[in-house]
Amino acid sequence: FWMVVCGLIGMSTKFVECTLGVKYRNIDENGSVSGGPMYYLSKGLKAKGKGTLGRILAIFFAVLCIGGSFGGGNMFQANQAFAQITSLEELSFLSEYGAWFGFILAILVGVVIIGGIKSIANVTDKVVPLMVGIYVLSALTIIILNIGNIGSAFSEIFAGAFSPDAAKGGIIGVLIVGFQRAAFSNEAGVGSASIAHAATKTNEPVSEGIVALLEPFIDTVVVCTMTALVLIFTGYAHEPQGLVGAELTSAAFEHALGGWSRYVLAFAAILIAFSTMISWSYYGIKAWTYLFGSSKAADYSYKAIFLIFIIVGASSTLGAVIDFSDMMILGMAFPNILGLYFFAGEIKADLNDYFARIKSGAIKKFK
Repeated sequence: FWMVVCGLIGMSTKFVECTLGVKYRNIDENGSVSGGPMYYLSKGLKAKGKGTLGRILAIFFAVLCIGGSFGGGNMFQANQAFAQITSLEELSFLSEYGAWFGFILAILVGVVIIGGIKSIANVTDKVVPLMVGIYVLSALTIIILNIGNIGSAFSEIFAGAFSPDAAKGGIIGVLIVGFQRAAFSNEAGVGSASIAHAATKTNEPVSEGIVALLEPFIDTVVVCTMTALVLIFTGYAHEPQGLVGAELTSAAFEHALGGWSRYVLAFAAILIAFSTMISWSYYGIKAWTYLFGSSKAADYSYKAIFLIFIIVGASSTLGAVIDFSDMMILGMAFPNILGLYFFAGEIKADLNDYFARIKSGAIKKFK
């Protein structure tokens, strides 16, 4: 419930930060684009007479973004991909070889990220639709098979949001965890997505912001709710049997669809981890070069550290990885959201101007 609430609120923050990401991006003489909170906080607040504050927030964000790229965008993904692989009975013997799994995954990721943004885009264009299709079709199948119980499932979700259960920390505890997981899911307010959106080929910042606001709705409101329904329908929401993360979801899918689904979900989990890592490597390198300058030495030093953290994540326990990831990603949100408040009036004026130009015919609705 609280993930959905956060996802709906996050649509507005995602719109604002991605609009600003395009509006204040830097394009160098070679055509290389850099954008995101580092730039709209420093450049945008400087234009408002708050240059010192903007610079401090931009540096603070860049440091935390690098940490976030190593944590939630890297170690967590490697950890969950390895957990999914070793959950397969035939491959359970690999559970002692997390470092080797991370090493192989690091090589595969390295091949892509060394090629830069075009290489990253070419791979994610193919990987993301495939992994989403596999996951959504599997979840929809389970939901359709249990469609008669959907009303009671939603009632359970609503009741759980306001449960005074002390074991879960009461209402406040459940709310906090829901917002944490939602931010982890859609990155709204975190600012990372605006780094990627800044590289888009458009001269209309507001149009990119409108595209971006759909993301929290799709991945948190729709996809995460589908996952919750699967867990409820299969009983794993009540009796997780010590399972967490991807292993819990995989077990629920297997219970509903049969043993074959575990292999399909394992494949999808690896694709999810792979695409997320290469995307976050781009966020991290942009924050890194903002702090240390753009050079081959800076570029390769960051990528080397990033690849090492893949090995660390695959061989670490989930609890430690989750704590580090939450700390970094939550930290990114503080300087970003604080900065966004200063742009409220500017974004409102830009939005009104954009729709006025559409209405007048200066911008075609469909181009």
